[in-house]
Amino acid sequence: MNRIINYMLWAVLVCQAVFSKAQSNHFDEVPGVVIAHQPASSGQYIGSPSIAILPNGDYVASHDFFGPASSEFVQAITTVYRSSDQGRRWKKVSEIRGAFWSSLFVHHGALYLLGPDRHHGTVLIRKSTDGGETWTQPTGTENGLLLKGMFHCAPMPVIEHNGRIWRAMETAHGPILEWGKRYGAMMMSAPVDADLLNAKSWTTSNFLTYDSTYLDGHFTGWLEGNAVVAPDGGIVDVLRVDDKTTLNEKAAIVHISPNGKTARFDPQIGFISFPGGSKKFAIRFDTKSNRYWTLSNYIPEEAKRANKDKNPASIRNTLALMSSADLKHWQVHEIILQHPDVSKHGFQYVDWLFEGKDMIVACRTAYDDDEGGAHNNHDANFLTFHRIKNFRTKASKTIQ
Repeated sequence: MNRIINYMLWAVLVCQAVFSKAQSNHFDEVPGVVIAHQPASSGQYIGSPSIAILPNGDYVASHDFFGPASSEFVQAITTVYRSSDQGRRWKKVSEIRGAFWSSLFVHHGALYLLGPDRHHGTVLIRKSTDGGETWTQPTGTENGLLLKGMFHCAPMPVIEHNGRIWRAMETAHGPILEWGKRYGAMMMSAPVDADLLNAKSWTTSNFLTYDSTYLDGHFTGWLEGNAVVAPDGGIVDVLRVDDKTTLNEKAAIVHISPNGKTARFDPQIGFISFPGGSKKFAIRFDTKSNRYWTLSNYIPEEAKRANKDKNPASIRNTLALMSSADLKHWQVHEIILQHPDVSKHGFQYVDWLFEGKDMIVACRTAYDDDEGGAHNNHDANFLTFHRIKNFRTKASKTIQ
């Protein structure tokens, strides 16, 4: 009897090992570490990657779902994952209803999630004191409901400067209710020691709406702005710019007053050349290299020649490491991720952080799987994790 029992236990262990091996090899061709997978057939796509490092060194990553079978327009769903081994393995720890386009960030030892509750929804903030497993539930302006109305963003950086927390946002109220044209650049800020769940702690700037005269009439919107400390010590909002007429992409720099109440923009000097600027990018300043860094969907010259009639915002198959000394002039240093196919492959909407000599990255990835791959390059089927080692050493190399 013992021999039979031992044989059965052995058989179970062998089956588990085979199953585990199959699981681990299932996405071997996908670059990086797969955090989450959602097949295109589900009608739900992976969006809005965000990443944070907890005080104990664990990583936390999140994403939401968009697409025809999702609840993005009603009550969006965000899932949260944690890794305790520097990103090699990930475990889902929570699911949040009513969170979309949201940023993870750590402040005073607690984890926060900030963003709209749905596509063009109200702005909410949640707090977790157990590494993302449980979250406060916003029910009013004293415990997490920050802005009522229609708002837009992506998981953009939340930074501290001059005693305040800063986070860029866009209103979605118009004047023209079309994608791009409906977005107005604005900034949110709050004192660093304030109760961040209380709406009264936050100051909101005026918003700068769409102007059809910008870029000789080719401007069709700005969105997904970055709160950044400029070289002169002021706060600026660096935004993605939509101009479908050229593959020479741009960003816009909006200046914010020190008290966070006033946003202003000069169209004569505010638009800058920015490779990948028609897609979402996150900018952070590195004190060790004294440079601004980003990862962007740069379009190489050969891709420009092959796709000269395409909307630049639709080309997402290359992810490049870039930096700048002055926030205005950017250098492309190295291709980090790339696939030759433009239509069904994308490495986009990356969120990333400095960690020592490295960058850690969460990426919305459209790539091959066993079910026909992604719906298209935009409608991603993976959330992936990547590490860029010794990123500062790459500053001496220049592609563009």
